[in-house]
Amino acid sequence: MNMKKIVILLMTLALTLFSYANGYAFLTFETTDGEKASVAVESLTLTISGTTLTTGSESFTLSNLSKMYFSNTDETTSIREVTDAALEEAVIIYDLQGHKVSKEQMRKGAYIISTKDKTYKIVVK
Repeated sequence: MNMKKIVILLMTLALTLFSYANGYAFLTFETTDGEKASVAVESLTLTISGTTLTTGSESFTLSNLSKMYFSNTDETTSIREVTDAALEEAVIIYDLQGHKVSKEQMRKGAYIISTKDKTYKIVVK
């Protein structure tokens, strides 16, 4: 499907979804890899620029979106891809046993990384 058809389909879907939003607290987006992100409906705005859909602080590549739906709970998944920039901004890093580690000590496994703005759960492969 070409990009123009995807954009028109998403806009039509968004307008239809807004009419069903009454009574729901979140619009949840699911990507092709199963990642979910929920955005509060009360201040919902959708912007499409090129191949990117942006809503609130969330951005998605249109070709990676598999579905979006309204829900009453925040269905955001906890593990997301973290950019190298976010890793560089890490203020503190913990392993899953609660031990503080440095970037150099990170091996295969899961970690919790806190920056000044957000906290991430990551998996090092």
